[in-house]
Amino acid sequence: MAVLAALGAMAVGAAGCTVQPAGTDGQGAPPVRIDVPSRTPDAPRPPASPSRAPEAPGKPSPPGTPSPPAKPSARPTPSRVLWSPGDEGRDIRELQARLRQIAWILHGPTGTYDDLTAEAVRGFQGKRGLPRTGVTDTVTWQRLLAMTREPGRWELYLMGGQPADAPDPRCMTGRVMCISKSSRTLRWMIDGRTVSTMPVRFGSEYTPTREGVFKVYWKSRHHVSTLYDSPMPYAMFFSGGQAVHYSADFAARGYAGASHGCVNVRDEGAIATLYEQVRDGDKVVVHW
Repeated sequence: MAVLAALGAMAVGAAGCTVQPAGTDGQGAPPVRIDVPSRTPDAPRPPASPSRAPEAPGKPSPPGTPSPPAKPSARPTPSRVLWSPGDEGRDIRELQARLRQIAWILHGPTGTYDDLTAEAVRGFQGKRGLPRTGVTDTVTWQRLLAMTREPGRWELYLMGGQPADAPDPRCMTGRVMCISKSSRTLRWMIDGRTVSTMPVRFGSEYTPTREGVFKVYWKSRHHVSTLYDSPMPYAMFFSGGQAVHYSADFAARGYAGASHGCVNVRDEGAIATLYEQVRDGDKVVVHW
């Protein structure tokens, strides 16, 4: 009988069952079937320890006591400086053009981060609750981008400073005022060599500046237009009533205005020097 009982116990174990221990009355409890896992079960993991010890409860604050400010989770990333006083280039022109769009700057663009530009940036920053540093950082630039539009070419060069086109082939011999409508520049050239370059302005679509090859036929240092009753200092006439001359309006407004057909120069010193060098009979080429 003992052998049969042992064999019965082995059969029960092989079938995946177990026998519960005897109860208090000494009688064995009926067997309960359980599933045997395909692998050895993991050992029970100890409970995770807290990352830090719990704080002891503090004394309650008196009524009306403000709660202490919450500590920031991390330090904010400082803004990166993009441009500051003394910087130069095309990016500075765009900065100035955008500031001009919202009336924070009235001069330029000049392409130089000068004192007036720094003061305009400080004003823009202060109006929007930003630190009034006068330098353009990433936060200031993003706020400015959101309030303005992409400036066009002649907004960037509103007051001149644009590079000149390559000379027209007709300008490569002799003494020539080589005037490009594409780049809005005048090159004073002698035998293919550029002596000086200056920005110029032309007539509007209703009073266009003529194109072609001409000659200077008359110079008038203190000329006044009889048709428009407006000053035309350093006038060098090349086609009918059209001349190259200094324009105070161009100096003040830049490409925001236009002439009545003449070629305007805004730099009085530059055209004064040019006037002394140009002779009657010198060639004038107006081209695209």
